[in-house]
Amino acid sequence: DTSLTEVNSFSPSVPISPSSMINQYKFEDEPELRDLFITVDDPESHITAIETFITYRVVTKTSRGEFDSSEYEVRRRYQDFLWLKSKLEEAHPTLIIPPLPEKFIMKGMVERFSDEFIETRRKALHKFLNRIADHPTLTFNEDFKIFLTAQAWELSSHKKQGPSLLSRMGQTVRAVASSVRGVKNRPEMFTEMNDYMETFSQKINVLDKIAHRIYKEEREYFNEMKEYGPIHTLWSASEEDIADSLKGVASCIDKCCKATEKRMAGLSETLLPILHEYVLYSEILMGVLKRRDQIQGELDSKVDALANKKAEKDLFSEEIGKLEDKVECANNALKADWDRWKQNMQCDMRSTFTDVAENNLRYYEECLATWESFLASQTVDLHVEEDSEDK
Repeated sequence: DTSLTEVNSFSPSVPISPSSMINQYKFEDEPELRDLFITVDDPESHITAIETFITYRVVTKTSRGEFDSSEYEVRRRYQDFLWLKSKLEEAHPTLIIPPLPEKFIMKGMVERFSDEFIETRRKALHKFLNRIADHPTLTFNEDFKIFLTAQAWELSSHKKQGPSLLSRMGQTVRAVASSVRGVKNRPEMFTEMNDYMETFSQKINVLDKIAHRIYKEEREYFNEMKEYGPIHTLWSASEEDIADSLKGVASCIDKCCKATEKRMAGLSETLLPILHEYVLYSEILMGVLKRRDQIQGELDSKVDALANKKAEKDLFSEEIGKLEDKVECANNALKADWDRWKQNMQCDMRSTFTDVAENNLRYYEECLATWESFLASQTVDLHVEEDSEDK
């Protein structure tokens, strides 16, 4: 669908690698010199009487003046990342906050706390923090700075300073009331955004399901193929006349197994995480649009109240002015973030699928070469045997 790929076209006759394709894109809001570098590594398991959990080392290097030091090293667990995401959403309700990996990412494919699960989560957490660091607004959030610099006890103390229960309940009640009322005067561009995201959400969810099905079928094929190599090797022991051929078949199967395993690793490390990340992004975008609508709905309700209560005109006029400013700020923030997110998404998708296609080509060429080499050797052996019989 061309509506989802509105980026610069390139000639299909000229092969372009994913890395070179990414270099073609230069976003206007991208800083020329980065001043904040974050690394998430060194996962460490902790076992207590109550729970088992993993912490990750977060190393930050920066040249920004608002930081007291140029380098920080802290340990954070998954719950700390969840807290940071909620604080960013609270402070910037109409900005697109990057998604976090789910509590049980790739459920059914890897076991929790396995090396594969921990490494998958580490990569996702690393990407989450660096997406925030690269964002022109989120990177200067105070809670983000505290997350990167505070020791565990300092972060725990800071978390307790959140909004009161009554305040959170008031926000929830207003949000529900706004969603029930609906929005009467939504600008056309946000209606188009909403329609785009509904279509995008459907397509990316289908792609995510198809990719997982392909991976599952590939794994089943791999597990079955693994058994055929040893079978042909055992068979060759009882068939002297065709022993070499059987061993050759076994060798080919083993090589194809290794190629298949490499291809599966490419799918699980490249395609599946990107697709699922944008499944989560689609949910986040729908939430951002709803929060923008809630602000718009609150404005609409005040306008209606003003029409019905002339005596309170001055008070409502002041509130309407503030809400109009708030809606304008929300609109501008979301429009800028929307364009930025859309460019990143299209770049990621193009890069990912090109990478998968190139991996598939290499995989099939490797398997084809393996079998062609084997067949060539068998043809030579057959000619030798025929010459011997003629003599």
